[in-house]
Amino acid sequence: MPVFNSSRSVGYAPEDMFALVADVEHYPEFLPLCEALKVRRRSSLDVGRKMLIADMTIGYKAIRETFTSRVTLDPANNKILVEYVDGPFSHMQNRWSFVSENSGTRVEFFIDYQFKSRMLGILMGAMFDTAFRKFSDAFVERAGVVYGKRDKSA
Repeated sequence: MPVFNSSRSVGYAPEDMFALVADVEHYPEFLPLCEALKVRRRSSLDVGRKMLIADMTIGYKAIRETFTSRVTLDPANNKILVEYVDGPFSHMQNRWSFVSENSGTRVEFFIDYQFKSRMLGILMGAMFDTAFRKFSDAFVERAGVVYGKRDKSA
């Protein structure tokens, strides 16, 4: 079962990075492999938390797959939980947390997934690993576009 874990310090406020990752509709503009994203439903949960049901289409060369996930946004704790609902995975879960540091935010990203099809896992597995390694760069670059360029010590 592939697992990827990343922690990176960035020169933006935790609330800004949370908002950037929570803005899922813009993922196709900058996120590797993401070709489309549609939010099917939004609802409010307890104490300011929100939940989205979203379909994301990922693609590489001739391969296209769409999967549905439940995204729980917890702004009070600067955490986002993404849970698999339907699609080409046997399971998938990822978590984001945004921890305040002296010079900005430590962005923590974790994902654990497995494709249902062994063949799809072989075809997409290496590409997913490469894409996840580029995720933090993609979000930092997006932060620069949305909030202005800053160095880590800003």
